[in-house]
This record gives sequence, C-alpha cells and structure tokens, in this order.
Amino acid sequence: MTKLFHLNLTIYILCKLLRAFNLQSFLVSLMTLIKQGCEILKNIVIIATGGTIAGSGEAGRTTEYRAGTVAVADILKSVPQLGKLANIEMLSLMSVDSNEMDEQKWIRLRDVINQQAARDDVDGIVVTHGTDTIEETSYFLNLTVNTAKPVVLTGAMRPATATSADGPFNIYQAVALAADDQAYDCGVVCLFSSTIYSARDISKINNYKIDAFSSLNDHAALGYMRDAEVFITSRPVSRHTIHSKFSQSDYSMLPKVGVAVYYAGAPADALKRLAQDCDGLVVIGTGSGNYSHAWREKLDELAEQGVVIVRSSRVSNSIVFDEPIFDPLDHFIGVNTLTSYKARILLMLCLTQTKDIAKIRQAFFKY
Repeated sequence: MTKLFHLNLTIYILCKLLRAFNLQSFLVSLMTLIKQGCEILKNIVIIATGGTIAGSGEAGRTTEYRAGTVAVADILKSVPQLGKLANIEMLSLMSVDSNEMDEQKWIRLRDVINQQAARDDVDGIVVTHGTDTIEETSYFLNLTVNTAKPVVLTGAMRPATATSADGPFNIYQAVALAADDQAYDCGVVCLFSSTIYSARDISKINNYKIDAFSSLNDHAALGYMRDAEVFITSRPVSRHTIHSKFSQSDYSMLPKVGVAVYYAGAPADALKRLAQDCDGLVVIGTGSGNYSHAWREKLDELAEQGVVIVRSSRVSNSIVFDEPIFDPLDHFIGVNTLTSYKARILLMLCLTQTKDIAKIRQAFFKY
C-alpha cells in the first residue's frame, strides 16, 4: 500500500506540473501508458528437467512414448495465456525420464533453484518434472532449498504429443501459483489437476489417470485452483525450506541409505548384504512397521555395528511410532507419517549432520 500511495502522489504532482506548462497531449499519452502498465507482472523462472510432460510418441496416443524428448519451450508456445500471468524465463537444466533422477541430480537442481531464487528480479520458480519420482525430488527440495519464494513442481501423465495432453494446463496453473503471494513460505509444493499438494505428503496413487496424486495420510492438499485463481486452505506445519536446518548446508554427495522390504518368509541374511557400505537402512515392514524375530535380531546386530535403522510400513495409510515390542533395545526410529522413500531422504540428510539416534528421531517428528 505504501508503494501505491507514493506512486499515486508522484503521478498527482507530475500532472500538476504538466498542466502548469500546458502539455496536455503529453499528459494524455503519459496517463495512457501508466494505465497500461499499472498491473506489474511477476517474474517466474521455469526450470525444465524432462519427464512425460516433455515426452513424445505416436500422435494422439497416451502410451508408448519416450519421456524428456520435447523442449518445454515448445510446450509453452501452446499456452499463449502465460504472458498474461507472468514474465517467463526458461532454463533447460536437463531432459531425463524421472527414473533417471538421483542424489547428484537432486543436488544440482537444488543449487540452481537457490541461485535463481537469490535473484532480486525473480519472484517464483516452476520446475517441470516426471511424475514417477516427483514426490521424492519435491521432498528433497522441500528440506534443502533456502528460499521462502514459491517453488512449484508440476508434470503430466500424458506426453506432449497425446490428444488432450494435460501438461500445458498444469504449467499454466503452476505459473499462476508461483506468481501468487499466497504461495509464499508454503514450502515446496506440487501442482496437478487443479490441486495444490504439500511436497512432504504428496504421493502418486494412480499410474493411468491424469488425476494421479493424493496423500496416503490425507495431509497433502494445501488448496486448489480454479483456472488461474489460487485458493490456499491450509499451510504446512512441518519444517521446510528456510525453516529447515538442512537448507543451510552445501552438499556434494549424500550418505548411502538402503531400503529393505519385508514379506512373509523374507530371509534375514539379505539384510546384511543390503546394509554393506550403507550408513542407514529403511525397513518397509508389515502393519505398524513389523517383521519377523529373525529380522529383528539381524537389525539389532546391524544397529550395534553403527547402521541407523528406520522402520516404515508397506500399508499405504499408516503411522509408524517407536514400538518396544518390535524394538525392545530402542535401536530403531519410526517414520511417523512419512512414506518409506521420503524417510530415506530425511535419513540421508540427517546422517550428513549426526548419527545420534535421539536427534534423528526428533527430526522425524519435525520434518
């Protein structure tokens, strides 16, 4: 409001001076220009990483395509309305299927986002990404990006060459969201099918519908959109971005954390082989993060050797707490409401700072 007051005062004084010098025609031209430019557009950087949104295949088909083969700049040409939402700057960082994303690519993407967000002339960032691993990438960014400016990830379930591709509209809404003040300090979010998701809680629940995302614990949706209108109905309470201790560090590599899946009859010896050269291990158990006596004994042995063990569940809608019956020696950490694969990310980041079980356990309730 202060800036608007000063702008109006300046215009008023300028008008008085112009009238005093009888420069009426110049005044009319000036007022026209001011009226046209009174609505200042935000500056949004779109960072392309590939995925189905940039995929191509036989014209019209939604299957049998190659991800990351179409330049996002070409997709933007099919959304001319973007120019009315924001000033767009394109940055093509990589062009890969999201199954090729790994820790090094996460770090590279995070560093580029931090560089762009540090610019005074950038108001928000959109990242185009494949849907298969977007929940992992977004959570890593949510913990490590050091900005409160909007960072929005989006993608598509249909390739760019499909009939009624969903990518262009998702990009349109993602840009509108990144340019909206409501998205400030919401952490990293994902935008799909007019729904705004928290990076911490989003999960891919469908592999053939365009409305493919939700939350396994009903916490993911932060709001929704109606065309370019943004409606934020809740904000994340877990620590993220500038509020995360992991956003203050530089990373060149991450500790190695493996994932072990328990099933009826699963041999415990496999744990030892999996844990070789690992600093930590996420166990996907049954029910409340459960497993056999043989597995518990082997996991206790690994914990005593210095491997940090986190318990999770294969049940889609679950909460895993610390459990004395399955962890009488208090060796392990329950994931709380995190999915197994996000728990792996949090554990990796925790291990860059400590191997203290009590401190890592606290992190699983804060992040």
